[in-house]
Amino acid sequence: MSIPPDLPESSILSAFLRGFKAAWRSVFAYVLLGTYVGIGALAHEFGFSLGWMVASTVLVWAAPAQVILISTLPTASLIEVAIAVTLSSIRFMPMVVAVLPMLKTAQTRTRHLILPAHLTAISVWVEAFRFLPGVPRAERIWFYNGLGVGLISPAIAASIAGFYLAAKLPPFLAAVLLFLTPLSLLMSVSRNSRQLIDRVALVLGLVIGPVLSSMKVGLDLLWTGIIAGTIAYLAHRVHEAWHERD
Repeated sequence: MSIPPDLPESSILSAFLRGFKAAWRSVFAYVLLGTYVGIGALAHEFGFSLGWMVASTVLVWAAPAQVILISTLPTASLIEVAIAVTLSSIRFMPMVVAVLPMLKTAQTRTRHLILPAHLTAISVWVEAFRFLPGVPRAERIWFYNGLGVGLISPAIAASIAGFYLAAKLPPFLAAVLLFLTPLSLLMSVSRNSRQLIDRVALVLGLVIGPVLSSMKVGLDLLWTGIIAGTIAYLAHRVHEAWHERD
């Protein structure tokens, strides 16, 4: 990956290291340690090799999709597994679309955004919105890369540890560890919700999601996002129009 001519290598390294250090100051780094111990144990139980398990973390970089991959690959066809993993991970597309404009400058080329797009996961995306406003725009791509690498590193290390601890890890504890990621996401999103649109979307999502799930509506998570997001957007527009009138 080439380096934009307006940013010296020393600044790139400094920005990358700041992002890497920021990752380890995030609660997500330690949540991922717990979560991926469970992933490693699951991979061991389903007969995955250590190399393939680590490769799945690097290439897929999404715990739910990895659970689908590991648990279905022994019994389903490759096409079916690929479709299931793709559908599980397609939720990252809006996140990538939202974060890339925060990284780009006039000199940014498409190839500079390939690695940031791949590193985008829920944990990286949430923390990027917290850290990036304080980072000079010319350094944001490299800071983001450091943040992503800093968060994927504990996931890889923990999955290796979980793989070797599988024989001693009770299934219930493995399930509890996997639950840490959605719990930490809820706490982080709650902390970062500062505008009306964010708060309305969060509250509605917490209400609508369980209702649709109990009704056994297909794609309940997708419909929750569409309904809650649309209502939150309309509430935000009404709120803005009311203030403009005043």
